[in-house]
Amino acid sequence: MDLIAASHTATLEQLPAMIAEHADRLGARNLALYAVDIQETVLRQITGQGPDAGDGGEQLSIEGTLPGRAYQKVDLLPEPAEQREPQRRRWWAPVTDGVERLGVLRADVEAQDEESARRLLRDVSSVTALMLLSKRSFSDSFARLVRTRNMNVAAEMQWNLMPPPAFAGHDVTIGGLVEPAYEVGGDAFDYAIAGQTAHLAVFDAMGHDTRAGITANLAVATCRNARRQGASLADTTRAVEDVLTSHFGVSRYVTGILATLDLDSGALRWVNRGHHLPVLIRDQRRAIELQCPPAGPMGISLGLPLRQCHYQLQPGDRLLLYTDGIVETRDKHGRPFGLDRFTDYIVRYHSDRQTLHETLRRLMRAVIDYHAGRLDDDATVLLTEWRASHQHKLTP
Repeated sequence: MDLIAASHTATLEQLPAMIAEHADRLGARNLALYAVDIQETVLRQITGQGPDAGDGGEQLSIEGTLPGRAYQKVDLLPEPAEQREPQRRRWWAPVTDGVERLGVLRADVEAQDEESARRLLRDVSSVTALMLLSKRSFSDSFARLVRTRNMNVAAEMQWNLMPPPAFAGHDVTIGGLVEPAYEVGGDAFDYAIAGQTAHLAVFDAMGHDTRAGITANLAVATCRNARRQGASLADTTRAVEDVLTSHFGVSRYVTGILATLDLDSGALRWVNRGHHLPVLIRDQRRAIELQCPPAGPMGISLGLPLRQCHYQLQPGDRLLLYTDGIVETRDKHGRPFGLDRFTDYIVRYHSDRQTLHETLRRLMRAVIDYHAGRLDDDATVLLTEWRASHQHKLTP
């Protein structure tokens, strides 16, 4: 509690020393804190040195390292015992808010009682996560730390627009990712929880430039504004259309899926505005493409019939909303990544007992690698798992 009280007026730069000092009193020595970059490829040390909080700090790969494995598995992992200091053991602990993985921390703890070490590190990492969350929204140091290169203006807008990439609560887990992270143009995902309802959406705006980013921002903002006034899914998409046409005529448009999921019953409702159909993963092996007649994209006023569709989810179902950049990415021979490969990937990693968010991270790496390391189009996925009454299984 003393640490939380002391953090209220602290900046991000002050956190590493502050956390290390309080952890040291509890028996966790030599603590160091690492944040994950926005593409989840490296862990960068928060040193507290100047506007670039990572200046002079260590950078660790997610792949092939013990701290990277602690991050991937969301587990506390000890290093091999040191002969020079056998009474202490070095540990790596994930720093998470619910299921959102923020990074890892490193600390040396008395080696005699492993369970006590685990309890201590869980407590320290939990408080550390809350402190990081309280500072990141107004810290340019944090924003610069989690970027490994410069970002364009459209991507700057999109990353500030979208909700966190991971959520768990009320029997549902949600994860979202967008690539290319530093040049994303018109793709966006959105989700929110209101009582027993989860609101879900993906948007794909025309183009891949700043204008596409502005169009997507207008669409997401209008969607949120309408639903917060109690509008239906159909009326929400009409509101988006009205705003886009009032600003751009019919020169800019957005496709999208807007959906609601009743978290008590599993009833899914959605509207298709000229977008790829949702896909449901059931029984850890079956992929079902959910059918719904499309209305036209929002912003071109085609006046097509608008239908709200329904589907009943079962406990453990995973719902995939995605944009064309996922399935239309091509290899050097021109072969698309494809829907079958996409769904097979989700099924395979689900059966390997990877967390939902680790599955997404690996999926995006596979999509990027398939296209020789660089995407030509935005690729977005929003993955939702409904667990019904199995709340205790939501977090690792």
